Amino acid sequence: MAGHAGCQGLSERGRAQAQALHDRLAHSGELSDASVFYASLMPRAIETAQIIAPAIGDLELRLECGFCEGHPGDADGLTWVECDERYPAGEWTADRARAPGWETWTEMGVRVAKALTGLVKHHPGETIVVASHGGVVAQSMMHFLALHELATTPRAWISPDNTSITEWCFASNPYHGETMPLELVRYNDFAHLSRRPRG
Repeated sequence: MAGHAGCQGLSERGRAQAQALHDRLAHSGELSDASVFYASLMPRAIETAQIIAPAIGDLELRLECGFCEGHPGDADGLTWVECDERYPAGEWTADRARAPGWETWTEMGVRVAKALTGLVKHHPGETIVVASHGGVVAQSMMHFLALHELATTPRAWISPDNTSITEWCFASNPYHGETMPLELVRYNDFAHLSRRPRG
């Protein structure tokens, strides 16, 4: 359970994946127009950001807790086995805190939505890069695609791979005027990895 205190940074595999992303970005130039660079407070996100920074112009890194993975509270630093022993999982709901101080899925959604809204407000027309986490990517989907409204309906799950790219673009829909002026350009783009990682 790697929260603010429990996160020990990237593994050797994680560093290799981040380096592969750096090499891709340096070669393709696909984020060369970035002007703002954020990362969560968690060491693994900061380390990822530091590895890819030279490929996007060595921008000043801004740290923002709004882009952190879910906060595990008193379970921070425990293994999953230890967490299961101390805080049995029980039935998952979006509003259930598994351990004292545990951030619920709903609470995380509010936090991430506020951070995303802040980006849009403070950086209009800019290309923004955020080094964050799978849960944050999933919450961006929930927020921008209004998936919370379908919370009682069974649906596919969202689990982006480490170092994959998800891209949102603010632009008017030329085909349908009643949508938000926002396009999901790509999701879980891990073309820089030799094969899809699991686990």
